[in-house]
Amino acid sequence: MYSEILLFWCSFSVTEKPVKSLGKTFDCSLKDAASIRATNEQLESWLTTVDKSGLPGKFKAWLYQHGISPRILWPLLVYEFPISTVEGFERRVSNYLRRWLGLPRSLSSIALYGKKNKLTLPINSLSEEFMVTRAREVLQYRDSKDLRVSQAGIEVRTGRKWRAHEAVDQAESRLRHKELVGPVAIGRAGLGSTPTTHYNKLKGKERRNLVQKEVTAGIEEQRASQMVGMRQQGAWTRWEDAMERKISWAELWRADPYRIKFLIQSVYDTLPSPSNLFCWGKVETPACTLCQGRGSLEHILSSCPKALGEGRYRWRHDQVLKVVAESITTAINQSKRLKPPRRKISFLRAGEPPPSRPTVQTGLLGTTNDWQLRVDLGKQLKFPRDIVETSLRPDMVLFSVTSKQVILMELTVPWEERMEEASERKREKYAELVEECRRWGWRAQCLPIEVGGRGFAGKSLCRAYSLLGITGARKRRAISAASEAAEKASRWLWIRRDKLWANASWTQAGN
Repeated sequence: MYSEILLFWCSFSVTEKPVKSLGKTFDCSLKDAASIRATNEQLESWLTTVDKSGLPGKFKAWLYQHGISPRILWPLLVYEFPISTVEGFERRVSNYLRRWLGLPRSLSSIALYGKKNKLTLPINSLSEEFMVTRAREVLQYRDSKDLRVSQAGIEVRTGRKWRAHEAVDQAESRLRHKELVGPVAIGRAGLGSTPTTHYNKLKGKERRNLVQKEVTAGIEEQRASQMVGMRQQGAWTRWEDAMERKISWAELWRADPYRIKFLIQSVYDTLPSPSNLFCWGKVETPACTLCQGRGSLEHILSSCPKALGEGRYRWRHDQVLKVVAESITTAINQSKRLKPPRRKISFLRAGEPPPSRPTVQTGLLGTTNDWQLRVDLGKQLKFPRDIVETSLRPDMVLFSVTSKQVILMELTVPWEERMEEASERKREKYAELVEECRRWGWRAQCLPIEVGGRGFAGKSLCRAYSLLGITGARKRRAISAASEAAEKASRWLWIRRDKLWANASWTQAGN
């Protein structure tokens, strides 16, 4: 009798006023339709409030990432949202983000949320967070220690377009397949260099985390396959020798908004070049204003014969070369203050702590203290006659007389898709000079290095720094400085694309 009275009063209370428990609202219908509509209105209210706040666009994006996104994820978890509704939310959010960052509406949302892109932004995808959260919910129910929960057959409903339990099954199948295949070689590293995680040996939280990472990897693969099908915005998928760039919130805050806007649009080729304006129906001809060729972004920043003749690309090349030379000069000066590494065996008594080791310089710069660097800047570089006489002029010559070592470094600032071609061309150009140096008893090698025109350093630059002994934080700072110099110079070339190229423009851009 008491239970019947309690049930009556509870049903009367829910009918009169909805009950809220753990963030979830229950009404008399026991359905989530009203709550989904309320969540939709709440999201629109938050976005509108941020949009009208009067803050700079990058701060509005930060408010979404750290304020709106965490708050909207909880109702997406407790209510039965179909994935199609969540994707609608994300499309709305993407429109606001494009407007706040000054990006065109034609830019793909993969450019905003992709974590395996060549250019990664610090913004999370709402649909991806939803998928990973729902996958974690499936694992929590299935792997619960309470048998009444694990055997209850609880179904996580996410609509017909994407099902959470199928995504979990597929992720676990992929992990088992990786377990059977075993460790594989990645890049230049040998077998065993990359630590492997054995899925079958993991349990509990570690096992669930690995499954969630695999669900995320599957989402990234789907994005990559979509980008490959985009001829223009997906061109970065063919940058085999370019290193990835990740923009942090700290960098986004410090950077000029126009710089970030140019960087993103140049990577995905959505800048208003004559070629794009012609495709969009804004102009009558796609001709370049300098040479009357087809004015694509690649043509303007890399292959315009008139710009090449005026020295625009040479100026950009020298801006990057100056930064690279400064990094190497700093490393040379530091190596002279450090002791060269010595191989010795130290024996310790049982229980005795090892002595602290002095900081030593590794790499080629640590082999001797008389390194000299000559750079083809300001005045015409002359190859050291003490080594060999030649008319060739590498961008940088690094040599040591006592150890008879010489390194030829040739910088190229190519279009990112042509990095490998530029490296092979420079290597062939100086092959005979390297052989001539070796015939005269010098240990010589040629190091072609590339920094892309849009600020993406080539892997050759990373290898060259490592070979010289510039490692760790110093290498990251040096690569970042070279990338920023190339990006800044290219942005100036873009601004001056239809203007005269005078000495005044060089001074202004250099400052």
